[in-house]
Amino acid sequence: MLIKLLGVRGSLPTPLRNQEYRQKLRGVVSEAIRQGLEDETQIDAFLKDLPPHLGQVFGGDTTCIAVHPASGEDIPYIVDCGTALRPLGDRLMEGPCGRGEGKVHIFFTHTHWDHIQGLPFFKPMYIPGNEIFFYSPFDNLESRLTRQQIDLFFPMPFEQSASTKHFVTLKEDAPIRFEDGTTVDFFPLRHPGGSFAYRFRRDGASFIFATDCEFTGQDLERDRADFEFFLNADLLVLDAQYTLDDHFSKFDWGHTSITMAINIACKWAVKNLVLTHHEPAYSDAKLFENFKSAIEHKRALQVERPRLYMAREGMQIQVGRRAAGTTEDDARADSASAGSALEDSGR
Repeated sequence: MLIKLLGVRGSLPTPLRNQEYRQKLRGVVSEAIRQGLEDETQIDAFLKDLPPHLGQVFGGDTTCIAVHPASGEDIPYIVDCGTALRPLGDRLMEGPCGRGEGKVHIFFTHTHWDHIQGLPFFKPMYIPGNEIFFYSPFDNLESRLTRQQIDLFFPMPFEQSASTKHFVTLKEDAPIRFEDGTTVDFFPLRHPGGSFAYRFRRDGASFIFATDCEFTGQDLERDRADFEFFLNADLLVLDAQYTLDDHFSKFDWGHTSITMAINIACKWAVKNLVLTHHEPAYSDAKLFENFKSAIEHKRALQVERPRLYMAREGMQIQVGRRAAGTTEDDARADSASAGSALEDSGR
């Protein structure tokens, strides 16, 4: 399976502001002076070696991921419809979806706005002939999505978009099995209004996406059997919106601290952990500092696993016959944002 992280911000879209952009520019220029950059032939190598908070952005789009069961060329399974769904839809229009021959499968963790607000801008939904399958444990998902697009809020009603729509209500202990060999099941999470984690399994590998959930010290004290769903996952992409200090003032808001995310992933023997749903108030520099603190916390626990990653818009992670790891999407930028690379570099 190839996992693509398309939107990694929590709560609301977070575009890069002029002030932060200028701070990045100042940092890049300062680094160029320090390294003695002399001519344009050195630029590419210089950019590849920039620290992550200067050489990339973590991203401002809200939650959306794509799960490609075989390669990056097929139509993926989609989880959540944050603002990153719009550019994904544009790419899908270049294939069968643009000809009205697409079949799209979308899973919803829940229907807070940052997880559905990209759907009205998803072009394949407006093309006759396309079939879109919507999956959720919520039995009223169709009415929720329809309500978002009433004329008070959007000019095109959901039910009038031209694609054919199918709604599938998921049931406990009844995994969905697709013809390509992918199996999907879910786990209820603690979040206002409810939320669900999804587990994708194929060829003996497992990937779990669990956003908008709150885990605390009480969960560390519970028996591992209570969380069998998560045990030994090859890859877990987990809500880690807050620093531990910020979480103290936001209990019951439905999100997990970075520290607790690492603690529970260790308890569950997760092999690879991606921290996601970044707090919109955190700048890229702050997120980079948070990630370095996360690595120090893992080192203090004296464990080898999980391998740590900080979710970045556009990051791709392979899970399956070979060990999970980032692919060559923006080569150095991704490897620098991956936990293993940051640990190995000693930064």
